[in-house]
Amino acid sequence: MMAEEKRKNVMPQKPDYGMELARIIRKCRGGEALREKLENYHENDIASVLEELSEEERQKLYSALDDERISEIFAYIEDDIDKYINELDPERAADIIETMDSADAADLLEELEEEKSDELKDLMEEEARQDIDLIQSYDEDTIGSRMTTNFVSIKKGYTIRQAMKALVEQAADNDNISTLYVTDDDGRFCGAIDLKDLIVARDYMELDSITASSYPYVYADEKTTDCIENLKDYSEDSIPVLDNENRIIGAITSQNIVEAVDEEMGEDYAKLAGLTAEEDLDEPFRESIKKRLPWLVLLLFLGLVVSTVVGMFETVVSQITLVVCFQSLILDMAGNAGTQSLAVTIRVLMDENISRKQERSLVLKEMKVGLCNGLILGLLSFFMAGFYIMIAKAKTPFFSFAVSGCIGVSLAAAMVISSAVGTYVPIFFKKIHVDPAVASGPLITTVNDLAAVAAYYGIVWILLINILSLVE
Repeated sequence: MMAEEKRKNVMPQKPDYGMELARIIRKCRGGEALREKLENYHENDIASVLEELSEEERQKLYSALDDERISEIFAYIEDDIDKYINELDPERAADIIETMDSADAADLLEELEEEKSDELKDLMEEEARQDIDLIQSYDEDTIGSRMTTNFVSIKKGYTIRQAMKALVEQAADNDNISTLYVTDDDGRFCGAIDLKDLIVARDYMELDSITASSYPYVYADEKTTDCIENLKDYSEDSIPVLDNENRIIGAITSQNIVEAVDEEMGEDYAKLAGLTAEEDLDEPFRESIKKRLPWLVLLLFLGLVVSTVVGMFETVVSQITLVVCFQSLILDMAGNAGTQSLAVTIRVLMDENISRKQERSLVLKEMKVGLCNGLILGLLSFFMAGFYIMIAKAKTPFFSFAVSGCIGVSLAAAMVISSAVGTYVPIFFKKIHVDPAVASGPLITTVNDLAAVAAYYGIVWILLINILSLVE
């Protein structure tokens, strides 16, 4: 019975498609035979194995597959795409890029040297070149730079039969057909139709009856960070992108949205570390220093302020040196509480519609959470530190638990302050139009250190020295 349960819990081994594909490409002579063998494999798997192949083996692959299949494979390549493009004849490379989705083609050309990119664009058909130029004309932080020109549009006033005919004509060149966009004679966006609704519609029905006139849209010049949350909330396969005159010029797909969210998360993670942008393995040494140094210099001065505050309590430390042992405990726990509140606040602030009342509620809630956690951890610290001092340091029970009581109270106070700082500081930066993610991470850590040190040694000075008159 146990053996049977054990077998049920064993995860089946997935096949290694990379090894299979490498073996097929190397053993097969090419041509029709190789094309047939690769039909059942996903383009992403083929793209992942290209690096393991020799140039001769890749040339065999290029010869066996048509431009459309190669373009789909290239769309999944993130690094060293220039190496594979340079292995192709320029005219073949241009034909392949021309076959790609316009957004993927624009991204690919951005990875190439300017001279090579211009050469390939000159070899493309005018329509494909215009689509790529349109996407590249927008700043990289706007929706327009992420859109695709791959969409199907239908004129307002068409009959159901005419709409079906327009769909069939455009579907040959556009695979983004799950949502159809309705435009007027001037190309202005009027609404959207779900493909399923068009398929089941009867000839006698009006096109307006199945058109969603209040369908969501975005403008090409909008910042990605400003509308990414709304795009996620709609959960549509694609959303139209309009110019400033409400003419539809493209669409942003669910895949574009996922990529944008992934990039935003990476950038926010970098910002929380005090960097201005994400770093990667290929980034120049000087660029990495340039990103990190400004904040580190600022934090150096703030760190000197913390050291100065510690120096102000030199008399406290000289009378009860034992308290220094627990300084890192207070600082670490305060830092942890502040970081948790910061993470929650940054996530909430992504909603552009948050009100002042909600902001105040968030600050109060985080302070309450910090207080409750601080009281629990302070109580644990009171007993654990008290017994530790009494046993390991051979102090009297009164002295031991007096010191541990200060540790517990300081811990609770520091966690409340840190939670408030971790919540209020990013809210403040947002109000003065400074990116809270950039400004908050390292700054809050240092501010929390300052507050925790002042609270800890201040409480020790008041309770242990002035009230209880304890000295070692």
